This record gives sequence, structure tokens and C-alpha cells, in this order.
Amino acid sequence: MSSKRNAPCICGSGKKFKKCCEKKRKSRSANPSDAEFNQLVSLYNLGHYAELERGSRSLIERFPDSGLTWKLLSVALLMQEKVALPAFQKAAILMPNDAQAHFNLGSVLKGLGRFEEAIACFRKALQINPTYSEALNNMGNAQNDIGKLNEAVESFGRALEITPNSEIAHNNMGVALKQFGKTDEAVESFNCALKINPNYVEAINNLGNAQIDLGKLSEAVDCFEHALAIDPGNAAAYCNLGNAQVGLGELNEAVGCFRHALAINPTFSKALNNLANAQCDLGQLGNAIESIRQALEIDPDFTAAFSSLLFLQNYSAAHVSGSFLEEAHQYGRMVARKAVSPFVSWQCTVPSERLRVGVVSGDLRAHPVGYFLEGLLAQIDPTKIELIAYPTYSQFDELTDRIKPLFSSCKPLFGQSDQAAAELIHRDAVHVLIDLSGHSIHNRLPVFAWKPAPVQVSWLGYFSTTGVKEIDYLLADEVCVPEARQGDFSETIWYLPDTRLCFTPPASDSSVATLPALKNGFITFGCFQVLAKVSNDVLETWAKILSALPSARLRWQCKQFGSPDVVDKVSQRLQQHGINLERVDMYGAVSRGEYLMAHAEVDMILDTFPYPGGTTTCEALWMGVPTLTLAGETLLAKQGESINTTSGLNNWVVNSTTDYIDKAVTLASDFLGLAALRSGLREKISVSPLFDSAQFARNLEDALWEMWRVHARTKKSRDI
Repeated sequence: MSSKRNAPCICGSGKKFKKCCEKKRKSRSANPSDAEFNQLVSLYNLGHYAELERGSRSLIERFPDSGLTWKLLSVALLMQEKVALPAFQKAAILMPNDAQAHFNLGSVLKGLGRFEEAIACFRKALQINPTYSEALNNMGNAQNDIGKLNEAVESFGRALEITPNSEIAHNNMGVALKQFGKTDEAVESFNCALKINPNYVEAINNLGNAQIDLGKLSEAVDCFEHALAIDPGNAAAYCNLGNAQVGLGELNEAVGCFRHALAINPTFSKALNNLANAQCDLGQLGNAIESIRQALEIDPDFTAAFSSLLFLQNYSAAHVSGSFLEEAHQYGRMVARKAVSPFVSWQCTVPSERLRVGVVSGDLRAHPVGYFLEGLLAQIDPTKIELIAYPTYSQFDELTDRIKPLFSSCKPLFGQSDQAAAELIHRDAVHVLIDLSGHSIHNRLPVFAWKPAPVQVSWLGYFSTTGVKEIDYLLADEVCVPEARQGDFSETIWYLPDTRLCFTPPASDSSVATLPALKNGFITFGCFQVLAKVSNDVLETWAKILSALPSARLRWQCKQFGSPDVVDKVSQRLQQHGINLERVDMYGAVSRGEYLMAHAEVDMILDTFPYPGGTTTCEALWMGVPTLTLAGETLLAKQGESINTTSGLNNWVVNSTTDYIDKAVTLASDFLGLAALRSGLREKISVSPLFDSAQFARNLEDALWEMWRVHARTKKSRDI
């Protein structure tokens, strides 16, 4: 739809007024006189839209069947940002062979989110005028909005055949290709647009976002800085630049960019959401939650921001289970409202041998979820379970390549609307659909509100309730979710034997090192957690431990320490808690292999709370390093307890900060005990349920089949 500075033409020719309009007007009876009509056209040409509206309404009272007068009224309303739909509808009815009338109606419907109706209008315009490239462009955008990416690419391709030098069509093609996951081709399209118009800021922004997806962060920064040089008031470019800086670890700079975007557009809810995530990475949890709540005040239906809020609250010891559950329920009601026609019947037949299981995740790659999945997937019996992957994120890697053959098919959901994604899953006749993201990034929880599968399950990638009532079960173990805490979840808890987690041993050939304290003569505590997990309560507890052990040191490694500014701020926090900086070593991100080898410098891990380690705890165990963990009340806060208990390390679980301090001091004072534990720890955990992927696969298969049987029995009893 055109902007105020570029009003839609009346006749569809691209010019203000032509003889063809006059011919159309004269060809109909009961039309205004030439003088009356020309006066309206003069008001249109001058941009006097309020007067045009009044004049058009006056003439319509006398000539209600004048299609061109209705058309002028609709344009007048549109340019004043008034509701123009009825006028456009009337114009299209009175002028059934006018391509522009159908195009205008389609544009309004698209702006109202009525995409299918809009597409039908654009198709009608194209039946009348097959070379109407602007209609092809708008139809492609509407198809893109509802996830019909193949059709969108086809529409933009046809538009480019008609107008090969249209920078808008090239840019739109790039947007569709990027959503399709064809990022390299998208880059080519954006570059084509920029060859035609080097100052096309929207295409520059889109090119930068594509570079982020390709991991070319420095190139992305160049794009956004170029966009801002052309248009210094472009809030989107500042927001995108902030995203690139987050990827580069330049968190303070990113916060500054998001604030610039908000200074330009204070209601830019996406910038507030991104600001919150950057603040969380900096350990500024309170500020992050405040930013998210501001975003939701501006846009109460911003589902991604609501997910961010629920996720961030897991870092805080202040959040109460009851209030958290109610907010999760609010989220569930929000996505349920948007699922306008959820499925109530399914195409899957009663399985005789194999259960079709869909896996929805943005983390089927080198990511904690991928590390837990890899060994398990290889052990799933394909004669009992057929796995279908539904990736929600376009970035893949070597781990993706390793696990992809373990699925019968891989059908990306990224770029597709929630409805289109749900319809795809429904057509696949999936029996059980598993969500592996919860409220973490790249989740597609709104798809589950459409109920595309008869049985839906939450597992692995999240550690609390989703709040989505259409998700039937949450997989847990009895340590993480005692029976008394089942009421904390909107899902029914389904217990797996022993553990809810099964870790895949790292592929790198890294041996367990000798306890460093034997050589150093002092204990080295380790932490590999991000800043957001290390609250002031955690630092206060660590300070007391270090005070009780004057020779002990702390080795803390996390990705945020790649920024000197962040290191300076954390150093100030450490000093405020009475921790001597000479006793602390801080390291930034390294490769996974180097990170695993860094455990050779650590004697034992001090866990964070209430958000403990998960992947890091398992990796440390593999490297012979035990983790002292503080058990809490929630599934997440009990994660460390579950891992240690499953590994036979019950002695490394405490229930209060006082016990945490005392136990840390006691364990750290026993070098020989730590050395003995370290030397046999890998062998010990290798045979534990935590690493027994074959047995875990059998347990998971049994759980999924029994869930299906429960569904079948329930359905049968309802049908009787």
C-alpha cells in the first residue's frame, strides 16, 4: 500500500489523471458532471484529502453507483489513515473490470491481516491486467506473510520478468528467499536491488540481516552503518546494528544502539525486546525484565516478548511458582486466541508398528539441545518410531549433518506462518509432536496452539511450564519434579525412569587431567556459566567460600568476557562482594575443544543458583570435574540435583547456602579425595543412566507409545 507521499493513482496507469478515467466515468450512467468530477480530481492532485473525502461523500449521496467516485473516496480515506475498506469494497463491486480497484482492495485487506482475501483480490487484478507488476509484488508479500514461500518466490519472479529493473521486486524476492533459508540467494537479490538503487535503505538493512544469518557479522555491521549514513533516523537500522553487535560480543555497544532506536521510535517494541536480551547477557536481569514489560505494554500481543519474559524470570530467585504459572497461562491464552481454528481431528491412523513422532526445534545443531539429542537419536528403533524433523531456525552445521539421516524427513518451519506450519504437520499425520524449545529463542509454541497432532509433548530445551494448554505432557524425572510440584505445570507430568536427560559424550579426544591442586598446592574453583546466572546472591556465597580458603582461586569463563568493558564491570561487582581480583581469572569464549580442555585447570565446579548448569555440568563430569550444586524448588533449580543424583554424586548436592559454603570448604580441603574421584569419574558416569543412550531410547519409546495408547483409550471412551 502506498504511503501518504506517494498516493495511489486513480486509473492504475501510474499517473495522476488520464483520459481513460474520463472515458470510464462517461461510460456509466448516473455519474457526476464533468465539472463536479474534475473538481474532486483537482483536490486529489493537490493532496487535499479531507476536502476530497467531503466532496466524494457529497457526490455519492447523489450518485451512489459512481464507481470512480467511490474510488476517490477510498483513496481519500486511505491517505488520512482512516478505515477505507467499505469504500474500496464498493469501488471493486461497481468496477468489476478495474484492475486498480481490486488492487487497492487487496492492499487494504493485506494491511488488515486478511491475507487470503488480499491474495484473491490481487489475482483478480492480474486476471484483468496480467502485466500488473505491482499487484504481483503485493501478492508475493501477502503469500510471504502466511508462509506460502514457494508461491511468493513465483510471484516476485513474474514481477521481475515484467519489470526486471524493479529494486522493490528484487528486495522482496530476497526477503522471501531468506525466510526460505536460501540466504546466499537472498544476498544476491538484495545486491541486485542495490545495483539499481544504491541508496535503497530497506534493501541495505535486509542485506545486513542476511549477513547475520550467514555469520558474517562484520559485513552486517558495515551494511547497517551504511544504512544509517544514508538515513540517520532509521530506527530499524539501529536495532539491526545492535543485533550484529550482540553477535560480536559488543554488548554495551548493542545496548546503545537499541536505545538509539528507541529514542527515534519510543514504541519500537522489537527494539525493547532485543534490548532486554542484551541486558540479560550483561547480567542486568532487573533491567531486562523491565524492558520486556515495557515492550508488552506497547504491544500486548507480542508473543516473542512474552516468551522472553517467561524465560528471563527463570534466572531470578524472586519469581514465585504460582505467579509464574499464571503468567504462563496468560501466554497460553494469547496464542490460543490467535489459533482461530485449531484441529479437533487428525489424519493419523492407528499405528500398527511405527509411531510417527515430530520434533520441533531451532536447536538441531551444535547447541546444548543438539548435544543431548545426538546419542539418543542414534539409538531410537526405526521399526518402532519414525522421526520427522521440523527445524525452526535456518542455521545448520556439522552436528545437523550427523543427525539429519536419523530422521525420515526434514521439513523446515522457519518462514512459515503458525497456521501454515500447523497445516504442514497435520498433513504429515504425526501421532506425537515434541517441542524441544519451550520459551527459549526460535521457539514455535504458537504452532502447538493449533493442535496439529493429537498428542503434544514438551521436553529437553526448557525447564518450566509452557502455559500452552494444547501441550498435553511434560517429560520429567521424579527428582526434578516431585509429585507435590506437579501443580506448577499446565502440562501433565510424565515421568521417565531415572532421568529426564541423556547426554552425548563429546566427540573430541580429550583425556581427564590430573587434579591441578596436587601440583598447584591450592584449590581452583571453576565456573563456566553466563553472567545472567551469576546473581549477587551467588557472588556473596562464593565470597564466603574464598574467604574461608585464603589460598583458593576462581577460574570463570563465559562468552561475555570477550569484552573488556564487561570484564571491568564484573571486576567491580567482585570487589563489591569483597573478592580480591588477584584471585580470579576471567576468560572469554573459545572453541568447544579448548573449552573442554580448560577443565584441566579446575579442581571442582561451583554451580550457580537458582539457574544451575545443565550441559556444562555434564561436560564437566565427562572431564572428571564434579559440580557442587544447590537444590531448589523448581524443575530448573533441581536440575543439578537430578544430574548429580543420577551420576551417583549425592554427596555433591546441598539444600541451603550455608550447607553450600560448608560443603565447598570441606570438599576443597580434601585433595586426595578429589583426586581419587577425578581419576574414576568418567568411567563411573559412562555407565550411569545419564550417559546410557540405549536405555534412555527404550524409556522414551515406551513413554511415547503409552501416551498414544492413553489418547486412543480416551478417544474411544468419548466416542462411545
